[in-house]
Amino acid sequence: MTGGELVDWDLAAATGVRLLRPGPPATAEEAREVVRLLRAYAQEARGHVRSYTGLDVPHDAGPVAVVDRPTWVRSNVAGLRRVLEPLADRMRNRDMPAAVREVAARVAALEAGAGLAFLGGKVLGQYELFPPDGDDGRPGRLLLVAPNIVQVERELDVAPEDFRLWVCIHEETHRVQFGAVPWLREHLLEQVATLVTSAEAQLSAGAVRDRAGDVASAVGAALRGQPGPSLAEALQSPEQQALVAEVTAVMSLLEGHADVVMDGVGPAVIPSVDEIRRRFQRRREEPGRIEAALRRLLGLDAKLRQYKDGARFVRAVVERVGMPGFNRVWESRETLPTAAELADPDSWVARVHGTDAA
Repeated sequence: MTGGELVDWDLAAATGVRLLRPGPPATAEEAREVVRLLRAYAQEARGHVRSYTGLDVPHDAGPVAVVDRPTWVRSNVAGLRRVLEPLADRMRNRDMPAAVREVAARVAALEAGAGLAFLGGKVLGQYELFPPDGDDGRPGRLLLVAPNIVQVERELDVAPEDFRLWVCIHEETHRVQFGAVPWLREHLLEQVATLVTSAEAQLSAGAVRDRAGDVASAVGAALRGQPGPSLAEALQSPEQQALVAEVTAVMSLLEGHADVVMDGVGPAVIPSVDEIRRRFQRRREEPGRIEAALRRLLGLDAKLRQYKDGARFVRAVVERVGMPGFNRVWESRETLPTAAELADPDSWVARVHGTDAA
């Protein structure tokens, strides 16, 4: 651990890996075959996504990496470390006893590791905003988490070849989004950096004490299965909530767009796509009690809403102005939908295309 860090990142990675549940049983030969097929499906998905979206991507717009759960955890620890680095630099200038700082960093590491261990058994794929070598000028990797894909296809009892291509189409859409829209990644990272910087005031003892009641209420509601905010929402100030709304609008657009593409491409190339969508959606919406509580606390319910809200916006806009008209969303930061427009697609069409189009 480097002195002055907000989180003991080595401990976070070690904790996350140690707490990971084992993946589905498979022989070494079966595992190699899964990796080979996922790479092939990822390659196939590129042509499908390009044809459906009309977005052109450079051939080298980010590699595809088929990874296991520990690799996914370590990648996300590295990403979180870089996201929080500006805040860590600011916090180093604060007067705080070294012993207190070290204990706080270790506690944060255990919490981060536990959260990543839970997510590491769920995530099917992810576009890596931060390249592993730290060069922000290079495209990020597309990560496909092989054991999670295999586990879900077995739980759903669906055709593996269909499910794997379906997942790859969704994840490839994210690679296309960032590859075809050069300013998008920088814009999203700037939003996240602003949000992280605003968190400095929340780390004062007084701010934490003032929000202790909100945190306790969030935990209690999650455990009882009642509606309520996530831990992150309970700790946010009104100003931060506004910043989060901006980031959420972008993420909802990206996730909804990927869902629309995977369902739009599916019928032509995936025979069992309707059955896959039906079973997968039911799995999303019917978690067990413990998982539902963890989803609430980690803010994953909001993540699931992003898929629905974003997909609803994309479908409505495409219905009104077609896919080429929708693609104007990628022209500039100004043409991205606001949080309000995400819920009212006609207002975005009117602003970008004119009232006649709406």
